[in-house]
Amino acid sequence: MLGFIPDDKELTRLLGAGKVSVFRKLCRAIGDLYMTEPVWNSGGKKWMYEYKYRKGGKTLCAFYIRENTLGFMVIFGMAERAEFEAERRNISLFVQRAYDVATTYHDGKWMMLDLSDLSCLDNIGRLLRIKRRPVKK
Repeated sequence: MLGFIPDDKELTRLLGAGKVSVFRKLCRAIGDLYMTEPVWNSGGKKWMYEYKYRKGGKTLCAFYIRENTLGFMVIFGMAERAEFEAERRNISLFVQRAYDVATTYHDGKWMMLDLSDLSCLDNIGRLLRIKRRPVKK
């Protein structure tokens, strides 16, 4: 856990107003559909910040932030990968490519999207529904 949680000024400095707006809109959408515990963390070696959505010790998704870059990560286990493949025709080519190049580790396929706008918002909703069914309407 970070001792410092970035404020809007810091986020705007790193990402610019447009990407901060994308980040905030996606956070609101996730909050509207899932009862989760978002947590700020250090972003490790490659990122400045991680903003992870968790419930019951399981991660739904995470945002990663560094200068000029907003990343969105979801990790799919074996059953979730099968569900993605079944849904593939309903998912944009941009997201399909990100899925195809994602590395598969022992605990799942780690898919990262570079978000610069809201063009893949519907697709992110699909990815999250594959990962976990929404609890709110």
